[in-house]
Amino acid sequence: MNLIVSAIGQGFLWGLLGLGLYLSFRIMNTTDMTVEGTFPLGASVAVSLIVKGTSPWLATLAAFIAGSLAGLVTALLITKGKIPSLLAGILTMTGIYSVDLMVMGKSNVSLLGKSTIFANAFLKSLPQYFDSVFAGTLIMLLVTGLLIWFLYTDFGQSFIATGDNPQMAKSLGIHVNQMTIVGLMLSNGLVGLCGAVVAQSNGYADVNMGIGTIVIALASIIISEVIFRNLDLGSRLFAVTLGSIIYRLILLAVLQIGLSSDNLNLISALVLALCMMLPQAEQQLHLKKTLLGGMKND
Repeated sequence: MNLIVSAIGQGFLWGLLGLGLYLSFRIMNTTDMTVEGTFPLGASVAVSLIVKGTSPWLATLAAFIAGSLAGLVTALLITKGKIPSLLAGILTMTGIYSVDLMVMGKSNVSLLGKSTIFANAFLKSLPQYFDSVFAGTLIMLLVTGLLIWFLYTDFGQSFIATGDNPQMAKSLGIHVNQMTIVGLMLSNGLVGLCGAVVAQSNGYADVNMGIGTIVIALASIIISEVIFRNLDLGSRLFAVTLGSIIYRLILLAVLQIGLSSDNLNLISALVLALCMMLPQAEQQLHLKKTLLGGMKND
């Protein structure tokens, strides 16, 4: 039972990662690899500040800002440097590794004995692992609510229109480059925020903790789209977090059958691949049923 509660709690916390990538991957239709660097950047900034005595909440806010700045770099490479989004993200991600080492001074930093956003009297009074579930739920509701509000403003609608059809958006007077910059800053800001929260939950930050994060985020998005269909935008954002929780429960189930935790990245890739192939398999099955039904009628 504790393992299930822990997986649900981690699903809520990692849901921020899925939300961040959803903005760039689905709404903006941009392939952004920056997230692999932004996640450990948010973690390293938050942990380093906490170790130096900064308030955990201010450190978490700083992680969001650091992630936004990383997104700004990628956006400027795309809009001003005319570099393809995939390559721009890889360049930023590569550079962030050195930034992480400069921020932390070494490859990993522990939060042992330090105060975090989870070091709260109420959270400590909860049963084991329920602190991450409670805190994760509050953070998810707050962030998702703010995102829904933003996306339904005039500016947010312009942001969505840019992702749908940049040429049409430009013809309507929307500053496409500005929307790209804002979108990538917001997307990577959320990823940096996720890194800060997860690092405080785990009790450490490591420069290599971003490896495979884009697969985790994509899995959350794809699982939510496979299971929860025909949703409006607001419901879809909530579904991304549910996809993150389901993904964590799938990993837990796989690990329980005896596979080593060293194979998590391989398992993540396989889960994502299966989820992406499922709609195609369903479509083929439906087509075969339709053909067979037509043959029987003949």
